[in-house]
Amino acid sequence: MSPESEPPPALRLEKVAHVFEAGGRTLTALEGVTARGERGAVTGVIGPDGAGKTTLMRLAAGLLRLQSGRLEVFGVDVARDPDGARAHLGYMPQRFGLYEDLTVRENLDLYARLQNVAPAEREARDRELLHMTGLAPFLDRLAGRLSGGMKQKLGLACTLVRVPRILLLDEPTVGVDPMSRRELWEIVDHLVRAEQLAVILSTAYLDEAERCQHVLLLHQGHLVGATDPARFTAAANGRSFHVSTPGLGKRQLQERIAGVPGVVDATIQGAFVRVVTEPGVQFSSTALPPLSGPLHIVPVPPRFEDSFVTVLKSIRASAGSQPVEHAHPDVPVRAAQTTVHTAARTTVSPGGDAVILAEQLTRRFGAFVAVDAVSFTVRRGEIFGLLGANGAGKSTTFRMLCGLLPASAGKLRVAGYDLRRAAASARGRIGYMAQKFSLYGDLSVVENLRFFASAYRLAEPRRRARIAWALEEFNLATRSQDVSRELPLGFKQRLGLACALMHEPDILFLDEPTSGVDPLARREFWRRINSLAESGVTVLVTTHFMEEAEYCDRLAILAQGRVLATGDAEHIKDRVRSAALPQPTMEDAFIALLQAAPQPSAA
Repeated sequence: MSPESEPPPALRLEKVAHVFEAGGRTLTALEGVTARGERGAVTGVIGPDGAGKTTLMRLAAGLLRLQSGRLEVFGVDVARDPDGARAHLGYMPQRFGLYEDLTVRENLDLYARLQNVAPAEREARDRELLHMTGLAPFLDRLAGRLSGGMKQKLGLACTLVRVPRILLLDEPTVGVDPMSRRELWEIVDHLVRAEQLAVILSTAYLDEAERCQHVLLLHQGHLVGATDPARFTAAANGRSFHVSTPGLGKRQLQERIAGVPGVVDATIQGAFVRVVTEPGVQFSSTALPPLSGPLHIVPVPPRFEDSFVTVLKSIRASAGSQPVEHAHPDVPVRAAQTTVHTAARTTVSPGGDAVILAEQLTRRFGAFVAVDAVSFTVRRGEIFGLLGANGAGKSTTFRMLCGLLPASAGKLRVAGYDLRRAAASARGRIGYMAQKFSLYGDLSVVENLRFFASAYRLAEPRRRARIAWALEEFNLATRSQDVSRELPLGFKQRLGLACALMHEPDILFLDEPTSGVDPLARREFWRRINSLAESGVTVLVTTHFMEEAEYCDRLAILAQGRVLATGDAEHIKDRVRSAALPQPTMEDAFIALLQAAPQPSAA
């Protein structure tokens, strides 16, 4: 077949460019992007925050007017015939608009009517979608009462009530637990195999990029790579290592390795530090100053993420841009925290190192038990992780620990205070960073910092010093006058953490703090958190990124409000290790434990 007679791809972009005007500035979202998405395949769109992923998806969906270039959907020019292009499309944005006061059945019926699906076609299509998503037992449940993963599956089902030829999914798994992510991917794989659907999927999870047949890598609006994931991963062959030493903790070892010349990446992975070097560089024991024990270095297979981080850091270095991580990001934080926490150690939780103590902690909402007799302790300077599927009770537990929600039963002490009697005093020792951006969107960056400094009742000299510290330490000075809601997600995260640390708390609560944030921003964030823990700050964190669970000293996995397992990451992985699964990942362990737990009813 000649090239002229070949059928057009599902999606074709030719020199597509798009700019936005905001705050008197021109922001380039896409610049000269030429790419394609193939029929019957999943094309992943990846890149750091502000790369242009969502702009590309919205242009393809016809929600933004094309400014420059050409964009086709199955050969239909989107600019000339937007209705004709949309006839081929199903589009699920990051925040799909479910009607939470309607049931699952009513949401499906509503979207079927909006899509003009003939009544004769609805029954068979609904039956297929409900079977595919596993929502059949929950037809009469209100959408607002579904877990996060179930809402995503319902949103996908509503998108598919009319059978599309191409499905656009804009970060469909953000904020979704690993089990629900795996179920969503099973649905996507089924659609591609059974219906030969073309899927264009943007994601912040790089393990998901490895499941795509093709990936497009965007950076600051430019297409910097379009390749097969396996080929992209193979570029890191021979440059990935597991490093450990008995004489040094994994956080301290990671900190030392991160500054070694030739090291591109150093992240905590279980009991090891995973090291990725520059091309042509081998990591050896001579790279570090003498240690108290031997340095164990084991070559390991590369991951997609290893090559991703290498490429992005190379681009930023060649462009002369500000590095993502400071050369020594812990120094300013530690210096700012040390004097407070040296004094705090003599007053917080006298009689022991447990600064958070939960015994038989229970919370009921009417007849519904959201948290059921949960017990754990968290020690000073420890990073403690709460993991669980959506709806497991993590956020409810968090709100009780912060003194924002009273417990129905049980004992709860935080920073030496009984929260039943002195919740306000305890809150003065706590910093809290919410799952969603919870600052004041209409205020500028510096106005938010001033507001939180005042809310924490900082005296004027200290207030000025802390605001100056936050602007410098979190690289917010150049954006100090920007309206907060218009910040890129990574900057929102920095501002949220800066506000939580404004009063130099003893305990830091982080509720899914990196949801939707790209891998480089996550690395920067965890370098800061590790430094805080090393300075004596106690950190309690919930996360759906299983790689981040590896940073925690200990973990508790919740299901239906109860504790399934506690211990460090290696201990939890050992619980599911077997001949069939000799090297389980944290995600493998998480899913295996949840699958073994009793399943909730549809009531």
